[in-house]
Amino acid sequence: MAKKTINPILKQVLELGPTVAFFLIYLRIKEDAFMIAGTEYTGFIVAALIFVPILLVAMGVLWWLTGKLSRMQVFTAFMVIFFGGLTAYFNDERFFKMKTSIVYGVMAGLLGIGLLRGQSYLQYVMEELIPMQQEGWMIFTRRLCFGFAVLAVANEVIWRTQSTETWVKLETFAFPIVLMIFIWVQIIGLQRYLIEEVGAAED
Repeated sequence: MAKKTINPILKQVLELGPTVAFFLIYLRIKEDAFMIAGTEYTGFIVAALIFVPILLVAMGVLWWLTGKLSRMQVFTAFMVIFFGGLTAYFNDERFFKMKTSIVYGVMAGLLGIGLLRGQSYLQYVMEELIPMQQEGWMIFTRRLCFGFAVLAVANEVIWRTQSTETWVKLETFAFPIVLMIFIWVQIIGLQRYLIEEVGAAED
């Protein structure tokens, strides 16, 4: 399917909406317990299970409208389904919480493997969006690798030491905002490595 254009606001709603929906559902049922097939589940686990189909529907609509899903989106969906399944099967909310650590950890690991090989896997993913010199990509990759590792450790510390409600709030809002700001600051700081388009340079 060919890539199509999509309203930026609608795109953001489809990408961020499922997480916000999970947060709102959790707030609504966090104190409740649900009996399903003879097993009692907490409101958190039920909210996590509801989150899975919401995410899949949103991704399906996004793919239908744009004809494309990023590797990160596909990977995240797989992790949500996998750990959502483990959460339900073992009736243990820890699986869903540690999902975030594993996602960030895998991203840090993949970028780190590329760096050890003298390559920037980040460049492979983002080069079309941000034309930049090789040196800039290597710097950006090292910093983002470190950033993902820090977020993975932070998530482990938070879910193991703080309340579920605190973790949900940080998972929904703090982590994405911190990551977005971190990436934005890095791009601004690496302006000197950006490559101007040929047309712009000739003008």
